[in-house]
Amino acid sequence: MSLSHLPANPNLQIDYSGSQLKDIWLAGGCFWGVEAYMDRVPGVAVTSVGYANGRTERPSYEDVCHRNTGHAETVHVRYDPQRISLTGLLDQFFLIIDPTSKNRQGNDHGSQYRSGVYYRDEADLAEIRAFVALEQKKYSKPIVTEVVPLQRYDLAEDYHQKYLEKNPNGYCHVHFDTLPTEVPEIKPIVTLKPTIDPEKYPKPSDEDLHKNLTPAQYQVTQKNATEQPFTGAYWDQDEPGIYVDVVTGEPLFLSGDKFDSGCGWPSFSKPLDPAVVHERVDKSHGMYRIEVRSRSGDSHLGHIFTDGPKEAGGLRYCINSAALRFIPLAEMEQAGYGAFVAKVTKP
Repeated sequence: MSLSHLPANPNLQIDYSGSQLKDIWLAGGCFWGVEAYMDRVPGVAVTSVGYANGRTERPSYEDVCHRNTGHAETVHVRYDPQRISLTGLLDQFFLIIDPTSKNRQGNDHGSQYRSGVYYRDEADLAEIRAFVALEQKKYSKPIVTEVVPLQRYDLAEDYHQKYLEKNPNGYCHVHFDTLPTEVPEIKPIVTLKPTIDPEKYPKPSDEDLHKNLTPAQYQVTQKNATEQPFTGAYWDQDEPGIYVDVVTGEPLFLSGDKFDSGCGWPSFSKPLDPAVVHERVDKSHGMYRIEVRSRSGDSHLGHIFTDGPKEAGGLRYCINSAALRFIPLAEMEQAGYGAFVAKVTKP
């Protein structure tokens, strides 16, 4: 389609100076329309278009289109994670592509028009994979959008940059009616202090675990079992306090980050500190999921999903009650968790 005009760009009204921006690279067919759309997603500070993950250096547009160089037309997106999460950004991107279409978007076909999500920060991978796994449930055909590290990115020629801003009647396969209509308020990122020291929470021997854990706790934490929904001790609890690893006592989640997801397991929007949990790909039971394990005890806790509250980042840490021990607020000081009382009593 062609556009007689473009929607207003809300990001032009936002001051991103001083923001700690993050990067992601998105390929979704002709980069003219993808760039114009992503430019207008609130929280996106800067974009450029270029050629990603090909076999040659500094390719031209002709090289990419006609000389089998392996590059993909790609948009480099720099965004403010205080205004939009990576999950939120991907949610917008997947609204304008067909992720089940191989080497084709809109009227454009060829490997340079393949869809892809390219990252440089390894910490982003688990979130991307979790999002794609959840997105797959919407389709009967497999998603073919590639998720791989960014190997190289070469800027496209100047005339391609902001092409639709300069040529509003130019070709565009993207529709703009799914853009958000509101600009989110900035949400400062709070770093927890003091840092949680893993050496304070050593893992007991297997013999001691058998003695001190119930059979259900042992099966969940040590054998990767899953308790039945709506049966655990904490799925519907809303008392203030802290949730710790039942194996080691390492602090994991705060009651203020717990929400009712309706799934029958305790659900949290985030861990107390990202460092206290580890994420792993889980391909068991014919599914593709992201498993969550505790840091010090290496306990199986549950899985991450991307259907959590969008205002809290969009993630849902779905955790087995049997993997947790709850310390009520009134008992935290005596139990050795006094450093975290303020985090429970204050938002």
